Amino acid sequence: MKMDDYELELLEEVEKASELERIENFEEELLESRMAAKNFLNKTKNVNIRIPEFDMLALKRKSAELNIPYQTILSSLIHQYVTEKVKPTF
Repeated sequence: MKMDDYELELLEEVEKASELERIENFEEELLESRMAAKNFLNKTKNVNIRIPEFDMLALKRKSAELNIPYQTILSSLIHQYVTEKVKPTF
């Protein structure tokens, strides 16, 4: 994965980590940062999309077979795509 200038700068700073000093309220800041990250990662956004009716019926049929809501399947597929675990074929 190619990094942009900002990411390269961050990486360089992390590599200098031995030069950093721990802040006084480290544990408190760490807990707050973890909570913020968890809240950010758990946020969801509603979207509206148009897909062919046949595809929607097939998706609902498969979701019923797996006993998994079709929205969960769609969300999982989108996540796999953006994390490059699956590639679309056009």
